[in-house]
Amino acid sequence: MSKIRKTPDAPPRTLNLRAFLPFRLSVLSNTVSRRITRLYDKAFGLSVWQWRVMAVTADEPGLNATEIGERAVMDKVAVSRAIAGLIERGLLSKTVSAEDARHSRLELTREGEAVYRQIVPMALDEEARLLSALTAEERADLERLMLKLAGQASGGRTLW
Repeated sequence: MSKIRKTPDAPPRTLNLRAFLPFRLSVLSNTVSRRITRLYDKAFGLSVWQWRVMAVTADEPGLNATEIGERAVMDKVAVSRAIAGLIERGLLSKTVSAEDARHSRLELTREGEAVYRQIVPMALDEEARLLSALTAEERADLERLMLKLAGQASGGRTLW
């Protein structure tokens, strides 16, 4: 049995929240999301979660709710509520799997695709406005650094 050696009490470590990377990334992400959300919420009455489900579904039609949640890194409850709201509004359709009734595939409806096509230019314009603060070299650096941080945070798993 090993003995635990007592060490002199170290002064408590403090957290400078304004310099803490996870906090800063979260606040930045939420701020950017809110900016874009205002555009499609005002025009289409969509929540950030509903838009994310639509965007993932447009990118990869036929995913199930779990797969959408994994790709968008969304909580199961948020995914479920977003899907239910989109189906209720006629923007998303659910097809139950013939092999297993517990599984279903989701796709945008024609109306959902029309809304998606209207939001995409708005989102891309907002992205361009945001990135206009950076030079081409800074944008390339940002992309490289984001990929590096994403790899470190995810254990090497591809996030996007």
